[in-house]
Amino acid sequence: MRNFIQITDLTTDELTAILDRADQLQQCWHAHTMPASLQKQRIALWFWGNGFRNRVAFEIGARAMGADVSFIPGELGVHEPIEDIGHYLKNWFSMLIIRAQNHDDLLTVAQDAAVPTINARTNFNHPCEIMGDLQYIRKVRGSIANLKVVFVGEVTNLCMSWFEAAVRFPISVVQVAPEAYLLPENRVKALNTGAAGEISTTGDLNHAISRQTDVIYTDCWPSEGLKRQFLPYQITAEIVNRISDKGFFLPCPPVTRGQEVSADALASEKCQNYAAKENLLHAQNAIMEFLAHENER
Repeated sequence: MRNFIQITDLTTDELTAILDRADQLQQCWHAHTMPASLQKQRIALWFWGNGFRNRVAFEIGARAMGADVSFIPGELGVHEPIEDIGHYLKNWFSMLIIRAQNHDDLLTVAQDAAVPTINARTNFNHPCEIMGDLQYIRKVRGSIANLKVVFVGEVTNLCMSWFEAAVRFPISVVQVAPEAYLLPENRVKALNTGAAGEISTTGDLNHAISRQTDVIYTDCWPSEGLKRQFLPYQITAEIVNRISDKGFFLPCPPVTRGQEVSADALASEKCQNYAAKENLLHAQNAIMEFLAHENER
């Protein structure tokens, strides 16, 4: 049974095929010629929290490709014991798409359901989001080979999926944050073992960003009480202007102006988060289609 719980669940060739297919599906979307490649699929959407981008993109994408889509109410593991849920869902659904607060809950449901399961975000990682961003970057840049990404912030789920991407693709990902919020060195070493790319960390924002930087990526800051520690890491227009002339500033939504980014940074022509997030739809469509076909074999 093939799942998409983390980017490293798939090979580099498989991930590349998904990005290629996402490009094709983007063309189909705009031409109103979406294939009915999910016509036999009964897909469950179970989403924790109030985020709308991934959920809406999964819904309209799956329906455009012919799937029967159902939303599961409530919060995962709150009204029913987590160890029972997957066993019920496999009676009715051929694919699960789950956004869970706790990563281990998602793993339990996926194991018990034994149907293709897609991670739409957990507290540990956020693979679909990064696949959409990679599709956009590759399309505009022409390639993701030797891509240099600076992730500014603590080790959030987005940061972790950028690390996963560097394991599979020849890209460099540098996490920048106060020393106490960097990925521990033993975990950096473990991720780099056998990686196609390179993962590193630093507390020095000025040193991390240069004319060789292709992407600055941000996530929301931690709790209010830590603002003072993270304020020196706010991305401003002056910092964005230091990166490559063809580089991207991609602050992942929800964006908090005055915290991880300044208002003038968002006004930069290099800020491409609105355009990039279109590709979330197409990448997720390609992931759903891949798993549906892969598990029919």
